[in-house]
Amino acid sequence: MAIMVAEHGKWPAKSDPIFMIAGKAAEAKEKYGADKVINSTLGALMDDDGSLVAFDSVYTTLKNLNNAEIAAYAPIQGTKEFLEAAELNCFGQYRPDAHIRAVSTPGGTGGVKQAVWNYTNTGDSILTTNWYWSPYNTITEEIDRGVETFDIFNEDGNYNLKGLKEQSKKLLDKQKRLLLILNTPAHNPTGYSVSDEEWDEILDFMKKEAEDKENKITILVDAAYIEFAGEKDERKKFFKKFTNLPDNLFIIVAFSTSKSHTMYGLRSGAVIGISSNEEVVEEFYYACLHTARANWSNGTRGAMATVAKITNDKNLNKQYQEEKNKYKKLLRKRAEAFVEEAEKVNLEILPYRDGFFVSIPCDNPQEASEKLMKENIFVVPLQKGLRFAVCAVSEEKCKTAPEKIKKVLNK
Repeated sequence: MAIMVAEHGKWPAKSDPIFMIAGKAAEAKEKYGADKVINSTLGALMDDDGSLVAFDSVYTTLKNLNNAEIAAYAPIQGTKEFLEAAELNCFGQYRPDAHIRAVSTPGGTGGVKQAVWNYTNTGDSILTTNWYWSPYNTITEEIDRGVETFDIFNEDGNYNLKGLKEQSKKLLDKQKRLLLILNTPAHNPTGYSVSDEEWDEILDFMKKEAEDKENKITILVDAAYIEFAGEKDERKKFFKKFTNLPDNLFIIVAFSTSKSHTMYGLRSGAVIGISSNEEVVEEFYYACLHTARANWSNGTRGAMATVAKITNDKNLNKQYQEEKNKYKKLLRKRAEAFVEEAEKVNLEILPYRDGFFVSIPCDNPQEASEKLMKENIFVVPLQKGLRFAVCAVSEEKCKTAPEKIKKVLNK
């Protein structure tokens, strides 16, 4: 029974486990020295010395803005220049031939909130993979929604399209409404990217289900890690597939500058709607404006101005692309080192293609995490295993970590 807070606002008193474990890693680093500690907790890109990567092109641009440009309110929908830049950054050369509208959000999280609130009803469940970013659950339970899942991989280790279809159909039969969240490319926490061929099969299935005009189908592409996936823009090709879709099959993309521009704390992103029907995206636009006003009002103008300037200035954009590509290669080398060593020592990991994380399935993840902490290896326990953040660990430590983890898990 709540003492003062309303019943819907009463939640268990608990700390965020990721930040709690990160705090313990910092203590171990202070006590034993950085070289003795492997801290793979936070999903942020770190240099080999453990310092947060913050692109010079981004922060020089931000600091060169005049004070008023940083301090002023932004429009609720975001500035025109930012929204155009967000769409260009998101789609690259693969913009769909469709009606598209965007509204600014506080990072990718704001985009998820917009989709869940505006495209499900009270009591509905969303659908996502059984390995998923835990705030999906936080966002849904806050507003009386649920989370249903399908196994991300089948018994052969391939993407589980059969499970996706079965669970989608089950929810459509029950709700006549589906919000499918696909965190791709570079899925958090597995590092998997849905292939173009897999997208074809998903969309063919959804088009078939959309033949029942009572079905309202929305796919949210949580693309937070897209700039660190694949070579150049190859992982963006799937956006072109969102052309000529049925009116009742709607696509939303959650775009974030947190990873792409190393602007984690500046909380800037956009939610982008894609439809063959102009009325659908106009409805989306005004729904998102209302939700934005009700939740965070508007975004960070300085962050918007920075992204717009970098996108539109040829020299700045060149510098930004060079920095991004440098760290993209660094991340790829770290991931390759971890995956190769895991194979050598027979440490089971889930299929990895791109991104910040590798996942290790295991029994009793919490217990496994605590055992690893005693060896100064800090990983995040999930429901079904452990998340290792290659984004935060040097290539050298990524090479040594799998054998150490294997030994602890075998004890």
